[in-house]
Amino acid sequence: MEPLLQVEELVVAAPEAKRPVVDRLSFSVARGEILAVVGESGAGKSMSGLAVLGLVPPPLAIRSGRIRWKGRDLVPSHEPTLRRIRGREIGLVFQEPSASMNPAVSVGRQIAEVLRVHRGLSTRAAHTAAVALMERVRIADASRRYRDYPHEMSGGMLQRIAIAVAVACGPDLLIADEPTTALDASVQRGVLELIAELQRESGMGVLFVTHDLALVAEMADRVLVMREGREEEQADVLELFESPRSGYTRELLTASRTRTRSSER
Repeated sequence: MEPLLQVEELVVAAPEAKRPVVDRLSFSVARGEILAVVGESGAGKSMSGLAVLGLVPPPLAIRSGRIRWKGRDLVPSHEPTLRRIRGREIGLVFQEPSASMNPAVSVGRQIAEVLRVHRGLSTRAAHTAAVALMERVRIADASRRYRDYPHEMSGGMLQRIAIAVAVACGPDLLIADEPTTALDASVQRGVLELIAELQRESGMGVLFVTHDLALVAEMADRVLVMREGREEEQADVLELFESPRSGYTRELLTASRTRTRSSER
């Protein structure tokens, strides 16, 4: 089956930089598959996901490589084309949901706006669909909370709203960029279970960016390990945990197991 997303030899760098942020990286994501991208801070994980949607912050830029979406080249691609793909075909959940939301607009209206822009719904239909989405991501008393502003919600609830925005148009791919880093352990689990449930129901692919290998073991089908912008290794999740080829991956696994044991004491 042809991948939904295929990235080939991607290079992201600043002008005159000694080392690219992303260096000749290749990976793919198929429909119904969860690919986890793991590595330490600064490994280039998040930048790889942002590059797919043309959201690389200047002075960084895509210098070379190919990004193919459903067989169509996205490099180079004009901003209007990328705007049509963002939200409608590819959803994005950021690490910090408050940074991606307008503090002056209620959370319900922000979901409804996505539905109006990308699906052409009327104001009333978008309102109804937004409330249904809030219920779907387990926001209690959704009709009332529709009118809440971002600052009136907890971190876990706001991340659920961000997921509702990302999946509002039924995207084929969800990019989840460290979606649980700022949350405590119990809230983390709820958010991850929600993403996994939505993925199973819709059959969308998921590009799951994280530094937490314990989460990878629960969530992923395949794993891409990154180090200093490059691929360290790529394997099915069971293969990677049972027989890691890279010494760096073995170090990450050891560190993850040590943290897990410490948290259980």
